[in-house]
Amino acid sequence: MKSADGYNIDLDEDYKDGKTRYYRYSDPDFSINNMPLSETDVNHLKEAMILLSQFKGMPQFEWVEEVIPKLQQGIIPEKQKTIMSFDANQYLKGIEWLGDLYNAIAYKKVMNITYQDFKAPEPYMLEIHPYYLKQYNNRWFLFGFNPKHERALWNPALDRIVAIKESKSKHKPNKDIDWEDYFDDIIGVTKPEKSKVEKIELLFTPISAQYVLTKPIHGSQKKLKDNEDGLLIGLEVMVNTELINLILSFGERVKVIKPASLKTDIQKRLAVALR
Repeated sequence: MKSADGYNIDLDEDYKDGKTRYYRYSDPDFSINNMPLSETDVNHLKEAMILLSQFKGMPQFEWVEEVIPKLQQGIIPEKQKTIMSFDANQYLKGIEWLGDLYNAIAYKKVMNITYQDFKAPEPYMLEIHPYYLKQYNNRWFLFGFNPKHERALWNPALDRIVAIKESKSKHKPNKDIDWEDYFDDIIGVTKPEKSKVEKIELLFTPISAQYVLTKPIHGSQKKLKDNEDGLLIGLEVMVNTELINLILSFGERVKVIKPASLKTDIQKRLAVALR
């Protein structure tokens, strides 16, 4: 207790009572429970609080809202400016469903979801056996089995959910999909039915080359050519909405080399945009 590696407590000389020896605190009012934190402890807590504060607003972390002020007031009086942030939108519509759906997956519960499709005039009901949650482009998507529709696997966006309620139906477990591999051949969350992986070549202008090299578009990305004409990369993915939107986001800094069908699609979209 007296050592620096222990509690580093001031103790009076030991007292002897026959063969029994006693030690006493130098300060009679001292208590281990009221010991001040060391500078190292305080710094560690500050770092942890800054990290935890990034999760405020997420459904699973309501307790953070209560804990952080207590730590700041009771342990760390001064506030420190945030030096790190996550790419997350705590005001995203539908994020309030995240905690309930996470628990539904963990405890294998079937959910009745009232869903407002952008193309449907009125909300409709979906019975979902939830399997997986994925975030893409700051939006959350739920993947699950829907027994009442031809397209059994659904991936509704959480921001379009109007209401959710637990169903009494028996949960059908996922035995076919390995979620670690499911997204390997797509960008984003949309896997078109009856689609196949295609070899795609994109030519980026020199000014965009380093951006694409340091932040690959997909795990399959390969550098095919890099010279004064630009950077030519190859991808092996399915053509889906997210890929097309990503290509369009580069504007005049990218050219689709192949396949011809993708090149034609991009040309048509750009022509419509120009009009």
